[in-house]
Amino acid sequence: MAHVPRLLAAELAKAARHFPVTILTGPRCSGKTTLLRHAFPRASYHLLEDPDVIARVRSDPRAFLEEAATPAILDEMQNVPELFNYVRTRADQADREGHRACRWFLTSSQEAGLMRGVTESTAGRAAVHQLLPYSSAESPAVSVVHGGFPAPLARPAAAGLWFRSYLQTYLERDVRAITAIRDLATFRRFLALLAARAGQVLNRTAIAAPLGVSIPTVSEWIGILETTMQIILVPPYFENLGKRLVKSPKLYFTDSGLLCHLLGITTERDLLRSPFAGPVFEGFVASEIVKAQLNSGRRRDLYFFRDRQGLEVDFLVPGGGRRLTLLEAKASTTVRPEAAGPIRRLMRSLSRYEVRSYVVHWPTRAPAALATL
Repeated sequence: MAHVPRLLAAELAKAARHFPVTILTGPRCSGKTTLLRHAFPRASYHLLEDPDVIARVRSDPRAFLEEAATPAILDEMQNVPELFNYVRTRADQADREGHRACRWFLTSSQEAGLMRGVTESTAGRAAVHQLLPYSSAESPAVSVVHGGFPAPLARPAAAGLWFRSYLQTYLERDVRAITAIRDLATFRRFLALLAARAGQVLNRTAIAAPLGVSIPTVSEWIGILETTMQIILVPPYFENLGKRLVKSPKLYFTDSGLLCHLLGITTERDLLRSPFAGPVFEGFVASEIVKAQLNSGRRRDLYFFRDRQGLEVDFLVPGGGRRLTLLEAKASTTVRPEAAGPIRRLMRSLSRYEVRSYVVHWPTRAPAALATL
């Protein structure tokens, strides 16, 4: 598979002109390193993951940074948090000397938690961006069944093996790096249970009971998946519309290919026959919307609507001011007018808004409109 230009590249180039530090987070294997090395080919590259490299950096972080030719890419920075303050010192020095161009590109597979140390140490000196797997606007190979991770799209015949290996690496490295979890077998069952509940309102009690773990443990594990950007929690719309609203978020997997793997689905035909077709496609649409927002340098801004009388709209996307976009996602080749019924009912309560509305269906390519939301 040839190199695929990433839409976020333009935002990174803009950031690199104005900030001494650029931080790029995203799920493991989403293409962060490839993007930075293509966008900034003259930058030196340093992978902070091998034990011998980590030991050397920890023993003398000052010497490591002095030897690194700038601009420099420091990959998987969360493994060596000792470097944060040293990078900050050099960023301050560059700023005093009037050098605004980026000197340090930091990547991480973990956003919250360990990445908090990065953003606190470099507050006001760093531009922070997120990179998710390919969107359908970036590559026509992206699909509901195979998702958007670059590696399985490049080698579709080996996709199953790749996802199995990815999960093992994720469990052994990312999960254990964040928490001292010992029972990885239960965490695997937790992932499988979440996969079966994707697209549903998050109910921690219903998840904890079959696993035999506490609700706080479930909350901690949900936090791990958020930290490593494997899931997207979509909150309910908060506007007071005179209705009693559901307050818990809905849970989606960031990559529909990984979700299909967890569900044992390998082909489009299998998915269409599966009871999970609707939730999987709904999550695919959620991820596409979030990718479009992040790739254009905006913050994630996505909600769902459900009241206690049963009215539900899959997605609400604020557009600034009083603009609002409503979307329904349907896993069906044939879409009838009644599919837009929930949107029409909700629009009666949105007279103060300028509303656009879409019914997105599959099998079909996601409409180009998703890339503009």
